Amino acid sequence: MKRLSIALLLLALAPLAHAIDAAELLRQVDRNLQPESYEMYRKLINIEPDGRRKEFVLYSVKKGGDKVLALFLDPPSEKGRSTLRLGDNMWLYIPNVGKPLRITSLQSVIGGVFNNADILRVDYAAEYAAESVEETSAGYTLKLKAKNASVAYDRLVMQVDRKHRVPLTIEAYAASGMLIKTLRYSEIKDFGGGLVRPAVLETDSPLYQGHKSVMLYANIKARDLPDEVFSLNYMGRVDDLRGK
Repeated sequence: MKRLSIALLLLALAPLAHAIDAAELLRQVDRNLQPESYEMYRKLINIEPDGRRKEFVLYSVKKGGDKVLALFLDPPSEKGRSTLRLGDNMWLYIPNVGKPLRITSLQSVIGGVFNNADILRVDYAAEYAAESVEETSAGYTLKLKAKNASVAYDRLVMQVDRKHRVPLTIEAYAASGMLIKTLRYSEIKDFGGGLVRPAVLETDSPLYQGHKSVMLYANIKARDLPDEVFSLNYMGRVDDLRGK
């Protein structure tokens, strides 16, 4: 009887030994999407309901969990502009304007469906607490809750690929429960240096019927960067980083 009881106890505990920790999975997602500190190039495309497109090319650098700086390279009308994010604070630098301007996470410096929080995205774990994870046929469903009210979305429901531990889709919700947008990652690619992640991110929103925005990633590379780069004084000199 004693042996039977032990056997039943071990059987009951067996699933727990294989349980996925939600917080650890979120940390894996962050590191599989991008190195802790890196540089990269992106093309952002806004597509109107009538098919018209507007494209932007950005050079971006990131350090740690919550420092991001992006420089506009194209179109010519935007060239030289830069955006900086330090935690929950964001600024836009425009050449020939006296000082950087404050911007918010829900605004968008490019228009379209991507907002500033999407463009200057920090680690998910920096903004969200992992509440739960469930195993699915394709991988995992990870549910996240914003750590404070300043975060762009109150809740995220993330479908995570089993093999690569990267997002497949993310549903972003307001505190009211309303779906704000859906983000879809695709085209998993080897960027080198052990980084295997989606090269394409598309988003649409019930708030912007018929509109779609696309983000194409290229040349993501780990890079050590000094803290001085992520400062208001450096926003006019971001181009100095390229080619170094």
